[in-house]
Amino acid sequence: MKNLKYILILLIATTFSGCGFYNFTGSTGKIDAKTFQVNFFQNNADLIEPGIDRDFTLALQDLIQNQTNLNLVSSGGDLTYEGEIVDYRTTPMTATADQQAAQNRLTIRINVRFINKKKETDDFEKTFEFYKDYPGTQQLVGSSLNAAIKEIYDRITQDIFNESLAKW
Repeated sequence: MKNLKYILILLIATTFSGCGFYNFTGSTGKIDAKTFQVNFFQNNADLIEPGIDRDFTLALQDLIQNQTNLNLVSSGGDLTYEGEIVDYRTTPMTATADQQAAQNRLTIRINVRFINKKKETDDFEKTFEFYKDYPGTQQLVGSSLNAAIKEIYDRITQDIFNESLAKW
């Protein structure tokens, strides 16, 4: 009975010794930062869609606030996100027999610079891009345009989060 107790303790100890630090974002490293800032992402694309720069900046702020316990600051953050929207375009993807677009694609590309004052090896500059396909007979205006942009931003902001904090 005494040996069974030692075997049980040894089994429990070896089971938990394989577990390292793991946080709710999925990263295996500890985030030493306490604050973050998201500088305004200017729209430098050739085709200008009003408001997408503000919407992207707010979407990135919201995602980081919702998935971490970091505090948003306007300057001097431990983590800084900055960059610009470098491409916003609609292109035909497939055509019909009478040379009409059967399907179009809205693509947004954003250049991001991430600066980590606590761990400079995590710094990067990278371009993130995503798209939304829609029927050639449909015009992307109003609520359909807003929904497409939101879907694109949801994907891009999650990719930025994964690259900068989750390390996936």
